[in-house]
Amino acid sequence: MANKKSIIPVEAIERRILLIRRQKVMLDSDLAQLYGVSTKRLNEQVKRNRKRFPSDFMFQLSEQEKSEVVANCDHLKNLKFSPVLPSAFTEHGAIMLASVLNSSTAVEVRFLPVKCSTKQLEQRFSRQDATETKSEIRISKSETNPATRIRITNSQIRNGLV
Repeated sequence: MANKKSIIPVEAIERRILLIRRQKVMLDSDLAQLYGVSTKRLNEQVKRNRKRFPSDFMFQLSEQEKSEVVANCDHLKNLKFSPVLPSAFTEHGAIMLASVLNSSTAVEVRFLPVKCSTKQLEQRFSRQDATETKSEIRISKSETNPATRIRITNSQIRNGLV
């Protein structure tokens, strides 16, 4: 038996990760395509296993959120005419979904959304670290009074910048 590997570019998955309600999510239609099942089957499995999908794993988009997503994402233009509101799955929801689907593709690729999200997070923090270092240098050069320097640093800590 030949060793069958599915090759899915990480960039293709990263483009499907959306920021909705301050959470990184993937929509049911994108996950269905990734896992090799129909969106209808995916949603059937979610309904059958509802207890496995608490609100921090999955939520349904509002009509306004759906409109925004359709307007901003070309690959989701077919959702415009769908009467059903799409579901959004967080990283944990995507993994749980793969476990309830039991398709061979879902088992193979179940961790890809998490790996992509982790990669994005690492890139964000590396950019943020560089920005913070620049701002600290600016502060230390421009501010000669140590008390003011401490006050600025404390406000950065409170605001989550450090």
